[in-house]
Amino acid sequence: MKAEEIRDMSTRELRLSLEESHQELFNLRFQIATRKIKNHQRIPTVKRDIARIKTALRERELMAMYGGVEMEDEGETTMVAAEQTPRRQGLLGRIRRGSK
Repeated sequence: MKAEEIRDMSTRELRLSLEESHQELFNLRFQIATRKIKNHQRIPTVKRDIARIKTALRERELMAMYGGVEMEDEGETTMVAAEQTPRRQGLLGRIRRGSK
């Protein structure tokens, strides 16, 4: 499937297509495991289709969440975001500094 075809589909059609693609991927993996088919070329194509469908669904979700409003200037947005979100420290960062 091409990206234009996916974007032209409704959300319901996308969800159905995603479900069918997942089922097809499962069947392909099962057939390869049982050595019924030896053509592995279809698996990456199905994975790409799944990724494209998920991307289109996420785009629609974000458009619904933000209402299709243009975001502010990048410089202002990143400054505000950096001030509001606390910095996360990983385990290694705490070990190196000696705190627990």
